[in-house]
Amino acid sequence: MLRQHAGNLAMHHQNTLLHHLGKAMPRWRFEQLAKRHAADRRVRRLPCWSQLVALVFAQLAGIASLRELVAALASHANHAYHLGLGPIRRSTLAEANARRPLALYEAVLASLLDQLQPRLTRHARDALRLVDATTLRLSALSEWARVGVHHHAAKLHIAYDPAAQIPTFFEITRARVNDITVAKGMPIEAGATYVFDKGYYDYGFWAELDAADCRFVTRRKINTPLKVTETRLPSDPSIVADVVGRLPERLARQRQNPYAKPVRMVTVRRDDGRTLELLTNDLDAAATEIAALYKARWQVELFFRWVKQNLRIKRFLGTSEHAVKLQILTALIADLLLRLAAARLPGLASLHHLARLVKVNLLHPKTLPDLLRPPPARPPVAPPQSQLQLAFALVHG
Repeated sequence: MLRQHAGNLAMHHQNTLLHHLGKAMPRWRFEQLAKRHAADRRVRRLPCWSQLVALVFAQLAGIASLRELVAALASHANHAYHLGLGPIRRSTLAEANARRPLALYEAVLASLLDQLQPRLTRHARDALRLVDATTLRLSALSEWARVGVHHHAAKLHIAYDPAAQIPTFFEITRARVNDITVAKGMPIEAGATYVFDKGYYDYGFWAELDAADCRFVTRRKINTPLKVTETRLPSDPSIVADVVGRLPERLARQRQNPYAKPVRMVTVRRDDGRTLELLTNDLDAAATEIAALYKARWQVELFFRWVKQNLRIKRFLGTSEHAVKLQILTALIADLLLRLAAARLPGLASLHHLARLVKVNLLHPKTLPDLLRPPPARPPVAPPQSQLQLAFALVHG
């Protein structure tokens, strides 16, 4: 009798929206990654799977504190059970966030990125990588991230593919770490085009890109002398000047410049009348193409804005360096889960619209297509019998 009752309950259970979002990272695959990184070794309470689901839920639901997260999961205990979550204590989750290996979350992120690989540009010559970093303000309790007297921050560094709308490289550091230091450790994709601002103004870095047969586009610093060897006639009204020249042979302390090849400087007039001086190692492409490549940088800024506005990295669930990095990784994981879900919804208006729908339906028994279906029309409510009798009397009286 009990077995039959349990079977009836199972038949009536319908998976939540969070469950359907998580199909991109099934539990069996996560357990393989956790075993590879020995993440659950000597863990007696709150296995890594429960921690991941709880943190992803916090990201997508917009939860701002551990206390709020634990209360929200407790109020939906029946749905949490079907997600593989048991009761969670705030102290246990805080301890897990401060100690569980970051490598596991990096592996989860890499696994999700692999699923988006078909969206990446197939030919390296057509691949565009926008290299940039953004600062994330932290609580004053994060003493490890102190930048000034009243300023605490971390940095998220990425190489972004604007065509696929995903990062192909990421690293989280303290705010004091120089952008170019991270870029020099970034794997270079041979033949790709790299676009970056003056934070990556390093001739050694440029030489590495050129040696890998990569094209780069960046802004010229005003104090960089350029010995012009060729002047070209601009072919477009937006191009003020187009010249080829050489950078200084010697740098400070008489060091030899590691980039000895000719560079091209394209001066572009912006819509507001100001000009930009762009440096590139591409001597053949149209000047308007070089200008368009640098203009594409705004897309990585839009990505940073999207992550900051729609995911929980303005307020952190922990203050230690480990906990902060873990939450940033979880934010990127949540972002990829949304993008993978969006790929299965051809009628979706925008990713922002999907994030809003997901936020209010996370633990509702719905599928992804259900989000785009209009709610069922309610049948008209019949008036009370007394009103029917009155209406009948008025008509036939």
